[in-house]
Amino acid sequence: MNKDTEIDMKEVELNELDPEKQPMTGDGQAPGGEKNGSVKLKVPDDEVTFTGLSKEELMKVAGTPGWVRTRWVLLVLFWLGWIGMLAGAIVIIVQAPRCKSIPEMNWWNEGPLYQITDLEAFSEGLKGVEGKLDDINQLKVKSLVIGPLHIVYANEKMTLDLQKISPVFGNAEDLDSLLKAAHKKSISVVLDLTPNYEGNPVWFDEKDRKEIMEKVKAAAEYWLEKGVDGIKISDLGIASTSPDWAKLRMAVQGNGTDDTKKRALMGVVNSISANEVSQLVNVSGVDLILSDLLSRNTGGKERIRDLETLHSEQRKIGWGLGAAQKDRLSKRATTRGLIRLYQLLLFTLPGTPVFTYGDEIGLQANQMSNKTNQTREAPKMVWNVEKEETDGAKSNHTEYAEIRKWFRSLSDLRGKERSLLHGDYYSLYSSATSLSFLRVWDQSKRYITAVNWGDGPELLKLNLAPTEGVELPETAKVKLSTDQEFEVDSTVHLKDLTLKAGQALLLQFPYTG
Repeated sequence: MNKDTEIDMKEVELNELDPEKQPMTGDGQAPGGEKNGSVKLKVPDDEVTFTGLSKEELMKVAGTPGWVRTRWVLLVLFWLGWIGMLAGAIVIIVQAPRCKSIPEMNWWNEGPLYQITDLEAFSEGLKGVEGKLDDINQLKVKSLVIGPLHIVYANEKMTLDLQKISPVFGNAEDLDSLLKAAHKKSISVVLDLTPNYEGNPVWFDEKDRKEIMEKVKAAAEYWLEKGVDGIKISDLGIASTSPDWAKLRMAVQGNGTDDTKKRALMGVVNSISANEVSQLVNVSGVDLILSDLLSRNTGGKERIRDLETLHSEQRKIGWGLGAAQKDRLSKRATTRGLIRLYQLLLFTLPGTPVFTYGDEIGLQANQMSNKTNQTREAPKMVWNVEKEETDGAKSNHTEYAEIRKWFRSLSDLRGKERSLLHGDYYSLYSSATSLSFLRVWDQSKRYITAVNWGDGPELLKLNLAPTEGVELPETAKVKLSTDQEFEVDSTVHLKDLTLKAGQALLLQFPYTG
């Protein structure tokens, strides 16, 4: 076989190869024009589309027994499920603990009362008070108690004019402007109408009291008409025995049928027992009574006993340390630690805390002023304590700023927490120099106040037994502490709670059902 014959035979073998095994061209086609591995199908020209059942066909099917039974079964299942969910919701609502009704709260119960007893020392008169409202508002104060402002000379009844403001403090226009500015900030204003406030006795002689009471009633009506929100008087025990006392009450409190803002009648008492305070609240009908019990009864056991007597009247009781005598808290709490301790105590007691200007910074009574030939303490208020000072008062300002921050945190917490605002009270412990009590409201967080104003450490043996359905846990969280030994949010064991001298804690634990 020659060379040409061999070439022809190879070409024949290549042509006889399986088309799938032949190499593909550059366009993906095998020789011959067809794509490798593809099959050409002829698609019918008329496509078939699904149109569903017609209305007539559906009506025929819907009436068949099978579909009728199916629909009834689905309908019954739906209603059974709905009724089951409704029954479950009713069971949950019935079995869930019911919320306790909120007691009636008035504006004098909702925050601290702030007494401005000397307008000259506070801010150089009524105009100055208006200029300090922003600072006061930061303290969450709900009411100012200002004055007395009226004209009178000590023990001289003939000079008494309860409807005129002494020029030393300002004039009626200044008071009107202050009232409008305070009301815009939701701060109420109570006016002190104690007649003989520069002398003694405050109601003058016994033979004059009927005449004086008539003047106080007329003045109360006059100032309330001007926009004042309440009236304060001293020596309530004497005033409430007057034959015209009921007339003064009616003038201030009204008949209680109108829908306007309630007006408060506030009284002050000194040197009477807790039982007598309780009786006077009911007999006199005042809205708020401020006593000197905390200042006079300095032992823990005495203070706990007074609290147990008065806690059921908490919406009519005002608590202060020196406030009843128009003294500052620093007169009795002589150290920075004690000032913070007593601020915590006052804000957590069952009642309304009452402070005198300067208590929020621990202002010391270190200046004197002379009025009507009487020398008395009248420290000037210190402002802008948060700002840096370049003189020698810098250290005092730093201390004032820290105490003011502490005061604000307490005031803010009391306004938010129902247990502190109007909760029930239970005593836990008392000794000569310390005490502890529990504040509880329904399903809210619970709070324990523990204070030791003594000179040494003391183990507070708290009563952990269940009290009227309230059981204390083994541990509680530190909410506030007067010093850094107890860190905020740290946990303390209640069975071995020991406080050093001057320490105070506010503890918190949750409602657990």
